[in-house]
Amino acid sequence: MEIEYEVESFVTRRCHCEIETNNLLGNSRKLNNGVLNILNMNFWKETRDTNKQLEEATDGFADDNVIGEGGYGIVYHGLLEDNHRVAVKNLLNNRHKNLVRLLGYCAEGEHRMLVYEYVDNGNLEQWLHGDVGSYSPLTWDIRMKIILGTAKGLTYLHEGLEPKVVHRDIKSSNILLDKQWNSKVSDFGLAKLLGSEKSYITTRVMGTFGYVAPEYASTGMLNERSDVYSFGILIMEIITGRNPVDYSRPPGEVNLVDWLKTMVSNRNAEGVLDPKLAEKPSSRALKRPFSGFTLRRPKCPEEAKDGTCGTHA
Repeated sequence: MEIEYEVESFVTRRCHCEIETNNLLGNSRKLNNGVLNILNMNFWKETRDTNKQLEEATDGFADDNVIGEGGYGIVYHGLLEDNHRVAVKNLLNNRHKNLVRLLGYCAEGEHRMLVYEYVDNGNLEQWLHGDVGSYSPLTWDIRMKIILGTAKGLTYLHEGLEPKVVHRDIKSSNILLDKQWNSKVSDFGLAKLLGSEKSYITTRVMGTFGYVAPEYASTGMLNERSDVYSFGILIMEIITGRNPVDYSRPPGEVNLVDWLKTMVSNRNAEGVLDPKLAEKPSSRALKRPFSGFTLRRPKCPEEAKDGTCGTHA
């Protein structure tokens, strides 16, 4: 696995960085929900000597020097040759096609910037809930492609990395799309690293209301199943075109999970489809995503015999 090093300390490295400044808070943000269009960036590149220095400073990235874990990396305490104490984060350099890639960083003076690949077709939330006209360009096949791509990205985070990464904020606005409707999971600001077969108990539940797994919200127990629950909510959102929680709807339809469960129980599966779908899928195609979600949905501690939870996401 390839590793990039980010030094978080008083030590600064020189680099030259040119980014788009025209309408920075306007056009660029509208174009891709805050992802900046990088026109030109020349990075200062680490030398082998510098890599060696970092290894020596952290005693070979020894477990005894681990001081923290966050999205995309483990943080180590280190001591440089000039006796500067530093925190060194080992960044996992993922190359999965369904994850937004971190390309590099800039540290110049007081400026600190992270540079990600540019994804040119906005995010899923904009296409599901924005003004797209009477019919959505997101056909059934495109929606299934987005679901599958997101699933592959999550599988890589949970099973393809060691330690595994729990995203903690899977939602439609964090799924970026390119012009071919390939999905890319983005925004790892809340991500947490977990060792194999481990869970993490936190006193502060992180995530977005409507997507957070009930067992995580009630117990603080975090593992990859928390992402799986959020992914299940995302599947429902993609199929129905509805927000997970929408107080503008009539009672009984505010919570997407409750409403969809009622519709399916009443054998009205076709009634859950996004009305902006120009062409409806076959009954067989419609059953696929729902059956998969039912089999994989995590259970909450208060789950009753009828399958409902005392606390909803």
